[in-house]
Amino acid sequence: MYSNKVAWVTGASSGIGFEMVKQLDLAGAKVILSSRNTNVLENIRKGLNNPDNHLVLPLDLECSANFEQLAAKVISRYGQVDFLFNNGGISQRSAARDTPGEVDRRIMEINYFGNIALTKAILPYMRKKKTGHIVVISSIAGKFGFFLRSTYSASKHALHGFYESLMLEEERNGVRVTIACPGKINTNISINALNGEGLANDEMNHNQETRMSAEQCVSILLNAVKKNKKEILIGKKEIKAVTLKRFLPKLFWKLIRKQPER
Repeated sequence: MYSNKVAWVTGASSGIGFEMVKQLDLAGAKVILSSRNTNVLENIRKGLNNPDNHLVLPLDLECSANFEQLAAKVISRYGQVDFLFNNGGISQRSAARDTPGEVDRRIMEINYFGNIALTKAILPYMRKKKTGHIVVISSIAGKFGFFLRSTYSASKHALHGFYESLMLEEERNGVRVTIACPGKINTNISINALNGEGLANDEMNHNQETRMSAEQCVSILLNAVKKNKKEILIGKKEIKAVTLKRFLPKLFWKLIRKQPER
């Protein structure tokens, strides 16, 4: 399915995005690697099986004014984008009361406004071709709130509203949408998360060994996209909380209070 297809991946320099790039390369896709760190992206590209097939395209989700130009550059080289993997984003580790408005706005700018701006930049080309698949990496936090993640959770909830609407609007135009909700995945997301001062949290999540690997997470995700799943929960036992909240809300709230805050 991915062979010779063009796949644009944001947040490609680490974690889930980095693993996506590797697996898409192995599957024969032509990958556009985007994040803020050009040097890291170039090193990743050079280490892939088919480096000449791929393009490094630096991108900052907090600064979306040039996204239409970036989309035009991709189309100029490849002619189309078959898959847009909206993976880039930032997490949070601070209580709502300790998070100033400017940090709230920054998280929303990166996780929501930057995300949908890139989608809107590439959408006209997908509509013109009457084909394309937009994959948005939400989170289990997009299904319910949790300690120290108020604005992060809000940004992910917002993505669900936007992309469920887009899914309905663009289905007739051949554009598909998959919303992925990873749970606890073994990445550095907690280290890079913003604290109440807007700085990197610099603290690794506890019990990393109990988390799903990024490799397994991406394998599940790419398979779900192949099957045109509209939404996919990815993780271990923590994803059962989504079902629990829906059918046994009192038990859900009782159990969620007892979870470690970090």
